[in-house]
Amino acid sequence: MKKILSLLLVGSFLFACNPSRNDHQIDKSAYEVISEKCYVYREFKPAPGPLVDSVLQLRKQITDYLDQQGFKAHMAGKDSLLFQRANTQEVMIELPQPQDAWEANVVIVFDPQKNPLFVNLHKGTSQIDHYIQLK
Repeated sequence: MKKILSLLLVGSFLFACNPSRNDHQIDKSAYEVISEKCYVYREFKPAPGPLVDSVLQLRKQITDYLDQQGFKAHMAGKDSLLFQRANTQEVMIELPQPQDAWEANVVIVFDPQKNPLFVNLHKGTSQIDHYIQLK
């Protein structure tokens, strides 16, 4: 019994250390790869109205602030995004079809040293300051 248990433990260890099991690469061709310090937004032309105007104004305030902080603008060409961090970790995000003006104007901030940040347009720039200060 001890011999069987030992063999199972050794087999489990070898499986865990087997680099070939990590060879199953994900097809990244469907993803828009982002690896630079930027903010990502989508370009939608919603029907004008007071709510849309308000959301667009908030988004402009946020993106102007991000520009001042050294982030580049990046318009999303796809709804499937792959953020590549400097430590080789990757974060995949699938953006759903927007259901309202808020979702249509989502802003994602990305620094390759950190995970992406979904900006809440209601919270202003304090969340961005906190993100920038994270190490």
